[in-house]
Amino acid sequence: MKMIINKLKKMSRKQWVVYSLIVFCFVLSIIFVNHNSSFYKQPIAEVLSTHLQSKEKVTDQHNNKDQTYKQSIKAEIKNGKDKGKVIHLENEYSSSGAYDQKYKPGNEIFVIIDKHSKEKHLTGSIKNAKRDKYVLLVGWLFIFTLLFVGKERGFLALISLVVNAALMSFALDIYVISSYKSLVFICSILVILFTVISLLLLNGVNEMTYASITSSLLGIFLTLGVTYAVVHFTDGNGLRYEGMQFLTRPYEIVFMAGLLIGSLGAVMDVSITISSSLFELYEKNEKISLTALRKSGMDIGRDVMGALTNILFFVYAAGSIPSMILYLKNASPLGFTLSMNLSLEIARALAGGIGIMLIIPIAVYTSIYFINQKRKRI
Repeated sequence: MKMIINKLKKMSRKQWVVYSLIVFCFVLSIIFVNHNSSFYKQPIAEVLSTHLQSKEKVTDQHNNKDQTYKQSIKAEIKNGKDKGKVIHLENEYSSSGAYDQKYKPGNEIFVIIDKHSKEKHLTGSIKNAKRDKYVLLVGWLFIFTLLFVGKERGFLALISLVVNAALMSFALDIYVISSYKSLVFICSILVILFTVISLLLLNGVNEMTYASITSSLLGIFLTLGVTYAVVHFTDGNGLRYEGMQFLTRPYEIVFMAGLLIGSLGAVMDVSITISSSLFELYEKNEKISLTALRKSGMDIGRDVMGALTNILFFVYAAGSIPSMILYLKNASPLGFTLSMNLSLEIARALAGGIGIMLIIPIAVYTSIYFINQKRKRI
């Protein structure tokens, strides 16, 4: 406790203002999200009480066992013309909870009111759960953790994340509205903006940032070119686009665009790691030889290469675990299951791995070039 008080005493006026503003926003957002029902057009009800009506064990043709339940719910309408009225609902849910969930008093739910129900005895059906307050809490947990660990750089990273998310949302809206525009072209512009904004905000305007931006963009577009060439010359054999069959746009273009955005993080990470390390070596010893810088950069790249390649595979493959379990539980062969669910993920991981390996020499030589330019000005 004493340590915390001492830290608070050492805080500058600027820090006090920033932290006070963050706490104020936190409190204001919590109050708002708990009293925002009137801002929704869809009727919202708060569960007052529940009663379990029945339960039943079920087994499907593949001997998968589950248990289903039926509960009656009494809830109070929180918005709209029926605000304050009690509505009676029924909810069916299962132990697996795949497409349903159990409700308890205090939960808020979106409902559809039956138009033919009586004025004093409203009935209807449940559309979905209202989860915005939980999403907000997780979001604030992320923000506080980022600020606690990263401090000022964490704050800049947060700004970068918000700006990049807004840019992506805007760009995807443009693509959806204007189907004639190329998604790969739009994502290429996004990649450039993401890279420039993120690195300039986090590292400032200096030679190291220029080196990171240049090498990241060279690496990511070279990766896209190599991947596109492989897919083109193999005619996409082995890639299963069935998971995209609900799209009305060309599968290959959407896949390439996603690959471009997905590989950027790993490529940028390697680039900034190598660039910052080489510039740090130069700052400590301005007479260091180019050979030593080159060797150090390649060694650093090899150290991070294996870990990041594995991380890419696990990140992409992890998203397919639920669908793989679903296939296997419904008696699909293992080979068919892996092919259907992992072909695109493995392709993305391999493309990202290619990007990581390509970015190492690119980042090393780009950093050395900017270090040489800095030397000439001294």
